[in-house]
Amino acid sequence: MSRPGPRNLITDVPGISVGNAEDRGVLTGTTVIVADDPATAACSVAGGGPGTRETDLLRSDMMVEQVDAIVLSGGSAYGLAAADAVATKLGAMGRGFGLKDLPGVPKTPIVPAAILYDLANGGDKGWGDAPPYRALGEEAFENRAASFPLGNVGCGLGANAGAHAGGLGSASLKTNDGITMGAIAGVNCFGSVFMPGTTCFWAWPFELDGEFGGHRPGPDYDCDPEEWGDAKMNPQPGQNTTIACIATDAALTPSQAQRVAQMALSGFSRAIRPVFAPFDGDALFVLSTGKVPLEDPTPIQLARMGELAASTLARAIARGVYEADQKSAA
Repeated sequence: MSRPGPRNLITDVPGISVGNAEDRGVLTGTTVIVADDPATAACSVAGGGPGTRETDLLRSDMMVEQVDAIVLSGGSAYGLAAADAVATKLGAMGRGFGLKDLPGVPKTPIVPAAILYDLANGGDKGWGDAPPYRALGEEAFENRAASFPLGNVGCGLGANAGAHAGGLGSASLKTNDGITMGAIAGVNCFGSVFMPGTTCFWAWPFELDGEFGGHRPGPDYDCDPEEWGDAKMNPQPGQNTTIACIATDAALTPSQAQRVAQMALSGFSRAIRPVFAPFDGDALFVLSTGKVPLEDPTPIQLARMGELAASTLARAIARGVYEADQKSAA
């Protein structure tokens, strides 16, 4: 039976590291997902109010097929500056895309990014002409490692999940044929992650090993389709988002990665209700390190990869809120 990897983090995928950085006075942060080697990538955007960088580049018909890192950040549009810092750091290491090696011509690191809106969630945002996100991007890049905390950290520090604390969540899955799937998510959604009137996550059917509390609805539980639970009661455009990244060591082409990204979007809807609203900025990246060739690269196998990505993402979203709630209670 497929089970979580040893850390139950996206970094169980070999060749992937994650770094976080926070400014707790501002109540915001940044998360950086770095691939040791350029990784095939794709992106799907489902929310009605996204904030992204270099997502057009990830279409399967574009020239550049691989990326060096992904940035998930708080700060709304200000947070995109964190990706500039990560690109600078990678460029100084000689990483990036170049049509050919030419003396004195730097390569261009490919660092797509997505942001969530935490500007109205507290903290001192009076930064004038010096927003903290470039510095946060540098710090998060330097902090990259195989292990990292969840909850009120990184891009999830200033997040709210409906009426509850949001946070940074991650999960992984190791299949019985040797494929690893991992997910990471910054959860700042309008919708509720809990079933109405309960402490049970919508994502409970996908939970493994009690990773987000093991709560289950009672046998007689019933829910009005119009009842959302603890959603944000007064949503404002652009102020709600879940941003995420899937990573796998399964070898995927750009078009296959795009299909996995599209299928993995269902992980949002398994964990959040409602989702993909006009005022959500939900966006999802997929990274393939290509270390494990698919023995049977058929459409059925690709469908399997998409389903594994979706269920792993649903678990990561629930874990982010669960860990944030646990730390808030403490």
